[in-house]
Amino acid sequence: MSRISKYPVEIPEKVEVSLTETMVTVKGPLGELEQKINSDIKIDRTENLLQVLAIGDSKQAKAMSGTMRSLLANMVQGVAKGFDKKLTLVGVGYRAQMDGKSLKLNLGYSHSIVHEIPQDIKIETPSATEILIKGIDKQKVGQVAAEVRAYRKPEHYKGKGVRYSDEVVILKEAKKK
Repeated sequence: MSRISKYPVEIPEKVEVSLTETMVTVKGPLGELEQKINSDIKIDRTENLLQVLAIGDSKQAKAMSGTMRSLLANMVQGVAKGFDKKLTLVGVGYRAQMDGKSLKLNLGYSHSIVHEIPQDIKIETPSATEILIKGIDKQKVGQVAAEVRAYRKPEHYKGKGVRYSDEVVILKEAKKK
């Protein structure tokens, strides 16, 4: 059995979980998420705990039990508290601003980049060089952050680019003549 799936998922008071044979739906104060259940696992509910169990002893079933437990824990946390990623822009003239339902980025190119925001994601720009991405789905928040970062990854000589707020860029020494 997966070591991760041994730990039950605790359900907070404000969160409702409904289970069917093939789907699990989690509702909370911030929204609703649903996930398809793999046929190799079974989810048991006791009061305010969810336990993920592997059906059979196959390697696939054990792996999926840990994956499903992590997905359930992320769903519960997402609808209760939400997830956020913070990006910082490093470079002269690099800035970001919200333009209705899109994010407008000036990243040193001859044109500005317009990134369309998915429906269930909220983006804020507290300052011209900071981007805050929020949502209830951990995967979507991370995906949007990765897409924005991909427009101008941090380069290793001057450190310019879009980076996560906790990312450390190790600068290389320039060539010597």
